[in-house]
Amino acid sequence: MTRQKIVLAYSGGLDTSILVRILSDDYGYDVIACHADVGEAKDKEYLAMRARKAGAIACEVVDAQDEFARDFCFPALQANALYQGVYPLSAALSRPLIARHLVAAARKHGATAVAHGATGKGNDQVRFDLAVKGLAPDLKIVAPQRERNISRDAALEYAKQHGIEVPATKKSPFSIDENLWGRSIEGGVLEDPDTEPPEEAFAWTKASKEAPDAPAYLTIGFEQGLPVSLDGKKVPPAQLITQVGKVAGDNGVGRIDLMEDRVVGIKSRETYECPASVALIAAHQDLERFTTLRQSLQTKAFLDQKYTELVYDGFWYSPLRHAIDAFNTEHAKTITGQVTLRFHKGSMRVVRRSSENGVYNHGLATYGTGDKFDHRAAEGFITLLGLSLHEFSRLHGGEEAP
Repeated sequence: MTRQKIVLAYSGGLDTSILVRILSDDYGYDVIACHADVGEAKDKEYLAMRARKAGAIACEVVDAQDEFARDFCFPALQANALYQGVYPLSAALSRPLIARHLVAAARKHGATAVAHGATGKGNDQVRFDLAVKGLAPDLKIVAPQRERNISRDAALEYAKQHGIEVPATKKSPFSIDENLWGRSIEGGVLEDPDTEPPEEAFAWTKASKEAPDAPAYLTIGFEQGLPVSLDGKKVPPAQLITQVGKVAGDNGVGRIDLMEDRVVGIKSRETYECPASVALIAAHQDLERFTTLRQSLQTKAFLDQKYTELVYDGFWYSPLRHAIDAFNTEHAKTITGQVTLRFHKGSMRVVRRSSENGVYNHGLATYGTGDKFDHRAAEGFITLLGLSLHEFSRLHGGEEAP
């Protein structure tokens, strides 16, 4: 009897390494491992070799960094996507991309199912499942870790018994997930909200005291809401993100400590390093305020929050997300210009911005001798603006002063 095929989201770590064998032996599938590189800088040939040694009949390894930057990070940047006002969605953005390649591999190999190693209490299970449902509702989704809740010790023992090679890495108390847009750090002492993250948890950002004494400046050029240059030089998307992250991180910018509301209802303490995304969103927001009107900004602020929640909750492949992207594309037509960020000892702020589309008239804004504002018009404006309040107060006798 011919066995059905399944495509596994393969990270190369302990959990997904044993899942290759579990899906083959216990679930009866021929397993195709699929790894999409979104910036982890792993050895692709070594990954493929270990997947096959674990029992996979094939391994698809995709260099997806440019795709991730262009199709996922940059749309989120245009939406100023910060979950609960803080987290730039680094892990959340990578899951629908991985799902896209899982589905592509399933079509290529004639698989009837896809699998992932997410647990039953995290966000990733939701994101993988909903992304696959949005892309290919005909594919079955298998999640052995959610069904069995395999502990790390049990996974290590299983790997030992079955001769499965697992990565030989320095033992760390932290669980790490990283890509171009950010780095997530979980586990160990970080699970105590009342404990300061130890310095060894961080890899992309320097402690403030270790950052350079002199401030660093970086000018980011935007075209229609998308970053295209650094200090006047054109840079491709993935490379631009990496370079911004290096400057911000070296100056101690990008650390996040958040009491986060997970999709499944758990309140979780999450620690992140997101130097590039934090810096780029700050620059984009500033240029956006400079080049667009208040009515648009007010509407977009609501849509930004909705967009962020959609992505966090796993609805990347949804009609509403596509519709908001269309709004953002139209809104961004005037967001072209340059923004200069100043980094110093863990702080970051915008210090300069310029644009041919800047909705700014020096003659109207200045209090100096070049003032061209019609001050006499203000009285009539205030009269009309406050007319309803004036009539309400006249009718009810106003409010008594304290």
